[in-house]
Formats: sequence, structure tokens, C-alpha cells
Amino acid sequence: MAPSVAIVILNYNGRHHLEKFLPNVLKYSEGYPVWIADNASTDQSLSWLNTEYSSINILTSPENKGYAGGYNDALKRITADYYILLNSDIEVTEHWIAPVLSFMETDDKIAACQPKIRAYDLPTHFEYAGAAGGYMDYLGYPFCRGRIFDTREEDLGQFDDEKDVFWATGACLFVRANAFHRAGGFDETFFAHMEEIDLCWRLLNLQYRITYCGKSVVYHVGGGTLHKSNPRKTFLNYRNNLIMLFKNLPKGRRWKTVFIRLILDGISSVRFMATGAWPDVIAILRAHFAFYRMIPSLMKTTKRTSNRAPLYYRSIVWEYFVLGKHRFNQLTGIEFEKTTVPKS
Repeated sequence: MAPSVAIVILNYNGRHHLEKFLPNVLKYSEGYPVWIADNASTDQSLSWLNTEYSSINILTSPENKGYAGGYNDALKRITADYYILLNSDIEVTEHWIAPVLSFMETDDKIAACQPKIRAYDLPTHFEYAGAAGGYMDYLGYPFCRGRIFDTREEDLGQFDDEKDVFWATGACLFVRANAFHRAGGFDETFFAHMEEIDLCWRLLNLQYRITYCGKSVVYHVGGGTLHKSNPRKTFLNYRNNLIMLFKNLPKGRRWKTVFIRLILDGISSVRFMATGAWPDVIAILRAHFAFYRMIPSLMKTTKRTSNRAPLYYRSIVWEYFVLGKHRFNQLTGIEFEKTTVPKS
């Protein structure tokens, strides 16, 4: 019997994205139910949906709980074998679902998978949030196959494979429902940003696999809720990264790694100062103090972890900014097991 699938689009004041991209989702997802989980929007998204798509499944929340809380609430109310968490600013393509599901069905230890993410504004290139699968170095800096820091590679077929990775993007995340709930879902203290990396890390520590399927392609606008230049996004990224490291690193490496990151964060704030981005400098300071306040509660709730997650044990900052390695295939010591290449 074919597995049941629910496509879940979290919406917060994204009517303009729904108007543009929802028709395409419905066109290329025939046979799969689509759910809109509304996070207390104030832009008439719901009234528009009720008028234009009166038969679509809609879940509402009385408050905006961000990506993490919004999806946690919605997925508690949806029964399916697989969830597809889809950003409202994603343009899907024909046959975008079948290859990923087919791959995930080969091994029940595959908890999550993402398709190839290309940039909507530059369709020949990979997109920032996910590209061809996510990785993270031992200091907590995330990067992707096809995207390291602000360098996005052109898609020349170099990542048309199926591969185990460290994290799969939350922009288009296929996740096995029982694994998601076993891991406890998203950590709602994150609100938004890096919660999918935290989830993938916890799933890896539960001995699941996180994967990428290059046979499926979608296009992502990015920055639909918070633009990358928004100080609120800077705050969330810096704070959440520290929380994630503290939670998931083995106890013996936790304090040393966090201390190094605090120093590196201070150095990065100097870069913001040089460009006059003082709101971002303030956001980094706020993020650090918010993290300090959370340490007592994190120490009480964080479980002991075993270091099963395949971190990249080199500094991606050093590799990129000092050694000039801007393309993924220039990195060494980053191979994962269980990589398959499609037959020609």
C-alpha cells in the first residue's frame, strides 16, 4: 500500500506568495492533500483562501509561533506517513514528489530528505537555503553542497545524486512522521532559523539518516518572512546557533566549542561595524545575552548525547576566507557513506 503524504505549507502574512505559487503546488501535487497552516496572519490570507480555494485544508493558530511552533501545532493535527514541509515561496516542478518518496521508501531509517533547491531569482544556480544538502563544521557553521557562505554554484549536474547529508532544508523538507514525533518535533525556543538543523542533528543521534535527492528540483525565493539583512534574523541565527551547539554537542566538547564561537561571533561583529550595520552588531550582543540567560535551563533539559552526527572536522571559515575554497568539491575530508549516483 502506498504511504500517505500530507503537504503542509506554513503561512504568516504570505498571501502574495500563496497567490503566486499555490496554483503550481496544486497542479503538480495531484492526489496529495495540501494543508495551509496559518500562523495568525493579518494580511487577509485566510479570507483569500476561503474565496479562491474553498476546498483546501486550513488549520489556524491564535498566535504566531514561528516556524518551529507553527509546524509543531499543525503536525499534531495531521495524520500521514510522511509530511512535506513546504515554504510558501517555493515553486515546485513536475514530478517533484515521487523521486524523493521512492528514495525514502528504500530504507525506513531515512528520517528526512530534501530535493535540489535552485534559486528562483537565478534558476541556473543553487539557492542559499539548502542547495544540494546541508553540512556543518565542528564549530557550528552550516554550509551546503552548492553553497558556501554567499557563494552559490551554478548547477551543472554535479549534484544529481542521492546522498546522506548532515541537514536537510526546512524550505522543502520531506520527513517521516513517526521519526519527527519520536524526536520531539522542532524545538520551539528557536522560533525560526536553524530549527531544522537542530532537528536533523537530533535525528542523527537517534541513528536515523538525513538525505538529499537530486532527482527532484524546486525553486526557492528565500527571505519570505525575514530578509537576511533584518536584525531580527541576525539575532535568531546567532542565538539559535549557540543553543543548538550547547544542546547537541557531547558534554566534553560543549563548553570549549561554545567559547570559541563566542569569540568568532565577536570578530564577525567587527565586520558589521566596518559596514555601518550597527543594528546587526546590537543583534549579536542581544543574542549572546539571551543565550547566557538560557544556559541554566538548557543544562537542566539537555540530554546526554553521543557524537554520532558526522560534523566536518575542519573550519569552513578558514577554508573559505583564508584558503579561498569557495566550491564544495574543493573541500576535503567531507565524504559520507551511502551515496548513490543515478544510472545514466
